[in-house]
Amino acid sequence: MLDRESTFADPDIIQLLQNELVPVAIDQAYQRRQKDAEGDFYRKIAGKGPRGDGSNGGTTQGLYIAAPDGTYLGYSNHRSPERIKQLIRKGLSGTASGNTSLIEQGKKDLRYSPIPPKGGLTVRVQAKVLGGYPATEDQWKKIFQTSLSRDNLWLTALEHQAILKGTIPNRVQRRIARFHLVDNTRGEPPMWKEDEIEKIEMEIKNGVLTGFARLKTGNGSRGYDCQFYGVVESEDGQMTRFDIVAKGDFWGNGPYTKGAPKGKFPLGISFRLADGSDVADGIPPQGSRGWIQGYLR
Repeated sequence: MLDRESTFADPDIIQLLQNELVPVAIDQAYQRRQKDAEGDFYRKIAGKGPRGDGSNGGTTQGLYIAAPDGTYLGYSNHRSPERIKQLIRKGLSGTASGNTSLIEQGKKDLRYSPIPPKGGLTVRVQAKVLGGYPATEDQWKKIFQTSLSRDNLWLTALEHQAILKGTIPNRVQRRIARFHLVDNTRGEPPMWKEDEIEKIEMEIKNGVLTGFARLKTGNGSRGYDCQFYGVVESEDGQMTRFDIVAKGDFWGNGPYTKGAPKGKFPLGISFRLADGSDVADGIPPQGSRGWIQGYLR
């Protein structure tokens, strides 16, 4: 969120990315583990940076610049637009002209290259804290306080058909609860455990979805109590609308989502059917990382 509102909101950086570079956004937790040509190419670049290639189990997170053949040209994990512009210009000055041979893809490591279920649905999920933050003049805190997260919910073909018939399967309800009723507006959140779902109920009547959910950790330090309301529509055996909002009181934070408002605060989470027009529609759900079958079970 911070990078979107700072580094990649700078008009000079946007111009450089559009005209001088081929921007690539990845989840390095996948690529540094992949045992295929794509993973090898990424580790070739990251291995020259200060964090290494991830073989020690550590993160390789950051911004890299490389030539088309994988030659390392620079790295930064800073979000200052000025420092990133320096990095880009220095990297561009180190590129060499000439042809680059094609890298054969070969067999993909499917553990880290999941695709949306055939015949299923992809639903865009976004969360926003709706109040509770103290007033601040701090630039970075303001970005967090107004941030809008993004994730995808995947549904299988059988689940798609069940929803067309007017029911939300129990496993879909629990998937939504565990992996998508989270506050991910300030970073990567802890997902809920099965036994932290105290209750979730969702039903569809005449195309209107209603329900509620209650989630809470064993010690009560984090929780969410929300209501659902939405509209579900279909035509000729295909879902055409799946608009749902979850809204309620959230409390607590996780190791990588520090800085939540004190006490209970309003959190809204929207679910909207994706149409496949955005490249981000193919990004696997965050909760599925490395175990897509576990996510979909």
